[in-house]
Amino acid sequence: MSDVKITKGYIPGAIGRVAELNGSYYHKHWGFGLIFEAMVATDLSAFLKRYDETRDGFWTALLDGRIEGHITIDGIHAESKGAHLRYFIVSDVLRGKGVGSRLIDSAIDFCRNSGHKGAYLWTFEGLDAARHLYEKSGFKLVEQLRGSRWGVEVNEQRFDLLF
Repeated sequence: MSDVKITKGYIPGAIGRVAELNGSYYHKHWGFGLIFEAMVATDLSAFLKRYDETRDGFWTALLDGRIEGHITIDGIHAESKGAHLRYFIVSDVLRGKGVGSRLIDSAIDFCRNSGHKGAYLWTFEGLDAARHLYEKSGFKLVEQLRGSRWGVEVNEQRFDLLF
């Protein structure tokens, strides 16, 4: 979609909108609640307070000036653990239209250009469309365990990408 603009860096309202997109989607489809949405808002706020554009990335997909997608690269532990891909979400308005691929490509290109040796993400079993995008980008499933870090018990999965 050529009318969707991918922007890098914080924009006003981003914390609330990214938390809203995640909270709404995961509540509707997976039964996640307050614990998850509060975690997204709190963790994202802490991340942005220490944001360093040389190691971290923060991209939003804008449609008519409204945030309809997002992805973060948290590079604070990139040397020891890899860069952490987080908060990847695309709204119902844009889902399935290639915006997710554009966001992931932006994040991976940034990691490579920043000298990060790899990237990883945590997700959970059942998010098949996202998993397809991760695997298409070269991520490999390396760990799976039952957990409830998001407030609901799921099969958590870790995917790694090495450069």
